[in-house]
Amino acid sequence: MWTTANIPDLTGKTAIVTGGNTGVGYETVKALYKAGATVIVAARDYGKAQAAIDAIQAAGPGRGQMSVGLLNLANLTSIGTFADAVKTDYNSLDILVNNAGVMIPPASTTDDGYELQFGVNFLGHFALTGHLLPLLQQAAHARVVTVSSGAAIRVDGIDFDNLRLEKPYDAWREYAVSKLADILFTRELDRKASGILSVAAHPGVTRTDLQRHIPAEELAGLFARFDTVMEPWQGALPQLYTATAPGIAGGAFYGPDGDQEFSGYPALSHYNTPAMQDEQLAARLWDYATEVTGIHFSF
Repeated sequence: MWTTANIPDLTGKTAIVTGGNTGVGYETVKALYKAGATVIVAARDYGKAQAAIDAIQAAGPGRGQMSVGLLNLANLTSIGTFADAVKTDYNSLDILVNNAGVMIPPASTTDDGYELQFGVNFLGHFALTGHLLPLLQQAAHARVVTVSSGAAIRVDGIDFDNLRLEKPYDAWREYAVSKLADILFTRELDRKASGILSVAAHPGVTRTDLQRHIPAEELAGLFARFDTVMEPWQGALPQLYTATAPGIAGGAFYGPDGDQEFSGYPALSHYNTPAMQDEQLAARLWDYATEVTGIHFSF
């Protein structure tokens, strides 16, 4: 059973956690900081990110450092500005945790016109990783952890003609598409990026602010279906495991080891569909993201 007690000494390592001010992102920041890493808490709201840092420091001593980085994953210009600031302040990046996300919001788009879940959960993280690639390449054994979801198994592909709300909106379908895209991105990045470990993780069924768009009565009924609903500290374990543990398989997908991967401790995920393994789909998605973001990864 792997827990944060198994995280190795991260002194001298630099990490970025998107959405690090709340939920599993907050717990990820806390654990990396306690293990000695310098952690950038990337978030849209400076005050909330600083409050998270203050709370972590108040909870007990850590051996690392923390700072706030302003990042709006729904705006490609903001992503570039954030990355430029990081590249000014740091020479290398050891761990990038693409954690931030949005789940089943009302129909809406990013500032650049993409369906919000696809735009934030996948496209924004694609652009961010591309911008930061030179720093990742300067680290000895860099890791990119992209947080997906078991919901990825709900769809059998990506409709490239419906990524800007061209068709009637289905919130759960669009969420699943964004999380399938995250897995395809993870595997394509691992194939392309020699020397960088790219891996995906999911938090199982974890109670966080991510569910804020689900009505309270519906959410209570949803959680009642599960024997265990994890708290954020436990839901964060799969992404912490993939970010720090030895022996992680590149391009793989990790999650909790319990029944149907709803809860438990980190292990290889058994979630698998033809779409998740579709290399042609992954290559098409990569080309699409490159074109619409203007970000060309230099390997």
